[in-house]
Amino acid sequence: MSHHHSHPHSHSHDHPGETMDVWKEFHENEITHSGAHHLLAILELIQTRGYARVSDVAKCLSITTGSASTNLKSLKQKGYVEEDDNKFLLLTAEGRALSEAILSRRKILISFLTEILGVSPTQAEIDSCKTEHLFSQETTTKMQQFAGRHQRAKQD
Repeated sequence: MSHHHSHPHSHSHDHPGETMDVWKEFHENEITHSGAHHLLAILELIQTRGYARVSDVAKCLSITTGSASTNLKSLKQKGYVEEDDNKFLLLTAEGRALSEAILSRRKILISFLTEILGVSPTQAEIDSCKTEHLFSQETTTKMQQFAGRHQRAKQD
């Protein structure tokens, strides 16, 4: 008699927490690479200037205002972005959570590429930007753990 069926509901995920849910939704809603960039542009503009308009996002991403407008429309439909009466763009709570999840993932990737693999910071920035929305939460977490162990080993 084998006993390894005694725990059909063994939880391999200890505490998936908030970020997991954000990423699950992220994949379900299929936010594109350019969508991720638009969200981050709005977040950065609001943090640095206090506001973001379609034209600012376009400048920030070096695309036409028309393209930015079309791309932002789909983010509005998905409920990540709102536009007020003065044409200022705002991130919804969900949009903000998603942007922050992308940013934290990007930070992990950059530090992994530069510290572990020895990639130049400029290249690491480019690569992390291309891939930050492709990695699963699990992979990112493992990278973070590996980098943490690597740092400690270097200090010993």
